Amino acid sequence: MKIKKNDNVKIIAGKDKGKTGKILRAFPKLDKVLVEGINKKKKNQKSTRKGQKGQIIEKEFPIHVSNVALAGSKTKKITKVGEKVAKVKEIKTTK
Repeated sequence: MKIKKNDNVKIIAGKDKGKTGKILRAFPKLDKVLVEGINKKKKNQKSTRKGQKGQIIEKEFPIHVSNVALAGSKTKKITKVGEKVAKVKEIKTTK
C-alpha cells in the first residue's frame, strides 16, 4: 500500500466522489483506509447506564484503497506515486 497515515487523499469513486480528506488510519491487510469526514454512516448506540437514553451516532467507516488517490498538499490535485529500486554498490573489505 503506497498510502499512509496523515496523507491527503481525494476520493475517486463512490458516494463521496470528489471530496478530499486526511487519512486517520490505514488497514494494510484489508486494503482499506479510514478517511476523515468520508463514508459516514449513522449507527444506533445503546444506553451505557441505567436511565440514560440510547442515541444515534454518525461514524466514519473504512473505504477501499482503490477508491482513493493521493492528492497534492497545496493544489489538492491527484498525484501518482511510484516506487524506485536503487542499485547499491557492494563494498569489499580486506582483513
